[in-house]
Amino acid sequence: MAEDKKNEKSDKKGKSKKDTEREEQKKPVKEEESYESLVRIMGSDIPTSKNIYAGLTRVKGISWAIANAVCIKLGYQKSKKISELTKSEIEKIENFLKELPIFNFLKNRRFDPETGETSHIFGSNLDMIRSFDIRRLKQIKSYKGIRHSMGLPVRGQKTRSHFRTKGRKAVGVKKNVEAKKK
Repeated sequence: MAEDKKNEKSDKKGKSKKDTEREEQKKPVKEEESYESLVRIMGSDIPTSKNIYAGLTRVKGISWAIANAVCIKLGYQKSKKISELTKSEIEKIENFLKELPIFNFLKNRRFDPETGETSHIFGSNLDMIRSFDIRRLKQIKSYKGIRHSMGLPVRGQKTRSHFRTKGRKAVGVKKNVEAKKK
């Protein structure tokens, strides 16, 4: 016991050995920085550590079903890393996505109101067309357009307890303070 107390006694700076050990543990350890390269497909950056199946879903407009169709139609394994793709394979994927020879029910723009055609849209065009559709619904004052303009749920959800977080005040029972005083 006496030896332990001698070991814990202060060193030259006035700190015990336990204090110095604690400070050494608290010092930040420098971690090696690892840089990850990116591959650009259809205007989106995809990390090369991802496999093809999961990486393609990073592109706006490509769902898991479309990514699966790309892997099957082009004959790539889903577990193949994007870093293993060559430039010609990346171009092959982009060309396939531009044409997208798959069933119409997998496409995201079926029976376009203006043209009547079925197509699949990617990237920022998807956001732009969606906003145009909502604006058109508001303009013709359809039920969905009215719900959009009022900030209410459009697809039949309940409104009693949800959808009150968009800057609106909570609705509840107000107590009448003056009635209690009388």
